[in-house]
Amino acid sequence: MNILVANLGSTSFKFRLFRFDPATSLGAGGAGAATMLAKGGYERVTDYGQAIDDCLGELKTAGHVRTAADLHGVGFKTVLGKNLTGCLRADTDSRVIDALNGFKEIAPAHNPPYALGIQRFREKLPGVPLVALFETAFYQWVPEAATRYAVPQAWHDAGVRRYGFHGASHKFVAERSAELLGRADIADRVRALYQAGPTPTEGAPLRVVSCHLGGSSSVTGIRDGVAIGTSMGLSPQSGLPQNNRVGDLDSAAVPFVMKTLGLPLAEVERQMTKESGLLGLSGVGNDLRDVKAAAAQGNARARVALDVFIHSTRHWIGAFLAELNGADALVFTAGIGENNPDIRAAICAQLDGVGLAIDEAKNNALRGAEGEISAAGSRTKIFVIPANEELVVARETLRCISAKN
Repeated sequence: MNILVANLGSTSFKFRLFRFDPATSLGAGGAGAATMLAKGGYERVTDYGQAIDDCLGELKTAGHVRTAADLHGVGFKTVLGKNLTGCLRADTDSRVIDALNGFKEIAPAHNPPYALGIQRFREKLPGVPLVALFETAFYQWVPEAATRYAVPQAWHDAGVRRYGFHGASHKFVAERSAELLGRADIADRVRALYQAGPTPTEGAPLRVVSCHLGGSSSVTGIRDGVAIGTSMGLSPQSGLPQNNRVGDLDSAAVPFVMKTLGLPLAEVERQMTKESGLLGLSGVGNDLRDVKAAAAQGNARARVALDVFIHSTRHWIGAFLAELNGADALVFTAGIGENNPDIRAAICAQLDGVGLAIDEAKNNALRGAEGEISAAGSRTKIFVIPANEELVVARETLRCISAKN
């Protein structure tokens, strides 16, 4: 079966096609059963209909999809829906687009493109199942105490709470780390999570702290394959410092700068989402590679940017070590986590007292590949697991379609 994963942005459209053997057990979701067949991108998209046509044309030229009938489903990594989460049919469930539009102010760079893109896919590919996997889906079972803000009840009723993001990435880490730790029972539990919900487990709890460090970053605590909390909150603007988004900020800062600097609310919002994060701290750019290069040349602001990023990551790791009463594994994933041994080393520095010790040689040798980097005496395993969010979306799309059928 052919499953297309569509990644929609405000000015871009990227896709990846996966082919699944129809004899493969969906419950097992085996990684070997999915092969990346095509990958492309369209910059500065203004017409999703044309972009979809171009995508299908490229797949046809490559010999993978002759007609729309050769597509068995399209999956979308939707971000945030008002009063809606999970893995849902977007072609037959009108709630999906309504939910995206309901929170377009909270996720303005993500929700409008996905709402529009899904509508255009409906028009261009009638009869092809469309599936929305919300990034918040992995956090459906987080305890209420970890989702609530101390705000008036009316605010909470309106939707002001912690949601959590990077769900597909952290779900992949939950599954793969369980496999690496020899816990097939937990890996199976994670694979079936969106269809069956959390199921009973046997044996000792499996505790994982997952660090998705990239253009946007988050840290998530996972017990027995299920998230128990995360660093991101109401929006993707929160938590760790992002590339150009502020991350965590005292709410009093907004009225303060409005009064002190004479800024209107719209400008404050723009600066928090476009000129903050690593960019705002360093003054040199929002790409960690540029920030590191500037720091190496003696740029003090760039050095502070790196230090703030590392401090914030350690802060959230510590929070989940406390909540989980230790960890069986600490995992680094995504672009920064996979490719920067120096950042990983700084995050893990002087944590031997809580059972975390990194092997310098293993760590320095590992870039962009899966592997263990913990020292021989470390009570907690430290892994690098390359992100594979699109595979998660493809698998869940296939499961959703099969369940529906």
